[in-house]
Amino acid sequence: MNRPTPFQALLLAAVLLVLVCSPALAAPEGQLTWAVHVSLAPAWFDPAETAGIITPFMFLYAIHDALVKSMPGNPLTPSLAESWTVSPDSLVYEFVLRRGARFHNGDPVTAEDVKFSMDRYRGAGAGPFKARIAGIDVVDPQRVRFRFKHPWPDFLTFYGTPATGAGWIVPKKYVEKVGDDGFKRAPVGAGPYKFVSFNPGVELVLEANEQYWRKTPSIKRLVFKAVPEEVTRLAMLKRGEADISYSIRGPLAEELRRTPGLTLQPNYPPGTFWLVFPEQWTAPKSPWADKRVRLAASLAIDRGAINEAETLGFSKITGSIIPQTFEFFWAAPAPGFDPARARRLLTEAGYPNGFDAGDYYCDASYANLGEPVVNYLKAVGIRAQLRPLERAAFIANNRDKKLKNIIQTASGAAGNAATRLDAFVAAGGTFTYGTYPDIEGLLQEQAGEVDPKKREAILHRIQQMLHERTVFAPIWELAFLNGHGPRVAESGLTLIPGHPYSAPYEDVKLRGK
Repeated sequence: MNRPTPFQALLLAAVLLVLVCSPALAAPEGQLTWAVHVSLAPAWFDPAETAGIITPFMFLYAIHDALVKSMPGNPLTPSLAESWTVSPDSLVYEFVLRRGARFHNGDPVTAEDVKFSMDRYRGAGAGPFKARIAGIDVVDPQRVRFRFKHPWPDFLTFYGTPATGAGWIVPKKYVEKVGDDGFKRAPVGAGPYKFVSFNPGVELVLEANEQYWRKTPSIKRLVFKAVPEEVTRLAMLKRGEADISYSIRGPLAEELRRTPGLTLQPNYPPGTFWLVFPEQWTAPKSPWADKRVRLAASLAIDRGAINEAETLGFSKITGSIIPQTFEFFWAAPAPGFDPARARRLLTEAGYPNGFDAGDYYCDASYANLGEPVVNYLKAVGIRAQLRPLERAAFIANNRDKKLKNIIQTASGAAGNAATRLDAFVAAGGTFTYGTYPDIEGLLQEQAGEVDPKKREAILHRIQQMLHERTVFAPIWELAFLNGHGPRVAESGLTLIPGHPYSAPYEDVKLRGK
């Protein structure tokens, strides 16, 4: 037997030292529980049904994975795609898939799954995709090619950020086997956590995917509990029944901030809130068809007082439906509070005694904003009745254009000014109730403009026109106030800039882990 050389002996000793001193990869342990402010809807487990809102990404970041997605430090992080290239004419994007990435059932993630996921996508942004794509080619199992009819500057913004769910990949064979309804009942993804059980509207349980390509999650089990009552969410946090509670506001937020062991965590998603007056397009004789009435409604609202009372002054008053952080944002003048002028405008419009405005629809989890707004409107003579709807129902009715009178709407979806306008202003948009021909013409023009400066000028003009016509009554950019308890070492809140919820889930940690 040959004796090792001195160099070989030294190398062997170094390897043994590393093996002895390096800690073994720890298996996931423990449970983390969220008290969530909305009822849980199974449609949010299927990327194909992602509406132009941020809520589904609370679950997509856990169960599923995307070719490209927003992550800490990079809004377009290579994920299931390890790289991509763009042709010189911007008509072809080719993605190279990450080797070794697998779905929870063991199937490899392939180019066929990418094409299948895009073909079945019917959520926000589906219209622009279907209209612009010339074809999707499966080059080989690890490469997929998107071909476009015309250059599309916003492709990666639509595809690789939470502006849409189009880039999140599902397993073709499994979906074809169980069908769409079966997939929502038992979703299989490629994300850091596997589906365990779902009690509709009540509780979702997930378990760590120890083979996740990015890293092994630290926590074994995640539990999301639907807790609509804000006071109950805070009580659960104080008793240790929940580790993270979403949406704690007003005096309860102040109580959370004062409670030893609890941490108040303001978060700033691109979440603008505004009022929509759909009858300006559908009913020419409606009061809302008169710009003076829409402006009166805006002037009636004391946004600053609501901000102090509900979000401790953390929210940002805005005159736009576009978040200030978005590319191509145009800064509209901040809306003022002038109830005397509001009454004068109503008189000029022919309503000296005000008018009955019917129902004021809102997402029930933000009835706390709707209540004071309705009271401020009533004070100038616009009499409306608050009609809160559970979130899934509100989104469905809003998407199907079934709401009327006054709609308090919002979006926390990522993207840029064009993606937000596409969902709420453009003809055929997911939540668009009506359009103006000149604004629609400019929207079409900017969509194909490849010169960033020219495109910015067009998008600024669109936003200026929306402001000048008081098409909407913007309210604020929400400061989303959350809290976490003493067991949490890393909540995941604010790790991804602009994301309101905990993420990435594989980075969340309990103390002692």
